[in-house]
Amino acid sequence: MNGLIYHPLRARLLRVVSVQALSPRLRRITLGGPDLAGFVSPMPDDHVKLLFPHPGERLPVLPSFGAHGLRLPEGAARPVARDYTPLAFDLERQTLTLDFLLHGDGPAARWAAAAKPGDALGVAGPRASRQVDRHAHSDWLLLGDETALPAIARWLAWIPPHAGVRVQVRVEVASPADRMTLPAHAGLDLAWVQRAAAGEPCALLAALRGLALPAPVARPDAKPYAWLACESAQMRGLRQHLLNERGWPREQLYAAGYWKRGTSDHDDEH
Repeated sequence: MNGLIYHPLRARLLRVVSVQALSPRLRRITLGGPDLAGFVSPMPDDHVKLLFPHPGERLPVLPSFGAHGLRLPEGAARPVARDYTPLAFDLERQTLTLDFLLHGDGPAARWAAAAKPGDALGVAGPRASRQVDRHAHSDWLLLGDETALPAIARWLAWIPPHAGVRVQVRVEVASPADRMTLPAHAGLDLAWVQRAAAGEPCALLAALRGLALPAPVARPDAKPYAWLACESAQMRGLRQHLLNERGWPREQLYAAGYWKRGTSDHDDEH
């Protein structure tokens, strides 16, 4: 089962319910409000567009979506938007939880660093969910950096904990303080990787090279699956290693550049 499931697209106005400092660089922010009614996010790596208020304004501009695409209120400037993976949502309590990494000086990091209960944020999407059959794979490989932690947490909660299912996870962090508690899984093999200094070889790639991976052409009913998400150039190196050096089939691999070094508004096509 592959392909995309599309969802009705609308922009929601939500407000901060709580802010939790997980580490000096990680903020967990829970949003809430009646606009969350009808929100869907069935897959672990779904993403939403966060719509931030313009400087000096309290409310974000909310676009509408129709047959002719995005429409803004007359005279309104297009909102600043960034992609984020929902960590959790509760439709009964009308809450949506997101983790923010405070790196750089972008609009998302600035907003999250100053966020307090009552602050407003726009949320649009998810537009679509990429389908993966959770029962078709007995070996999973999840690789990423801090920006991928919400998706990795959702993957671990989503992958069936059946006997014989193995999940190898390697996460690169800048500091041990950036580690977070991840959902338990009976087949979990988790290791945290210390980010290399500038100019040194990629630590996450070195960790991948050291892994004993399952044969990509395993039983037809239990093919392994790899999911990668990190800095764009780093992601390409990991992807090329799997495809070219390990012979990993492309249809059993998904890779995304969640951010790009030196770019504040990177939009990866995955």
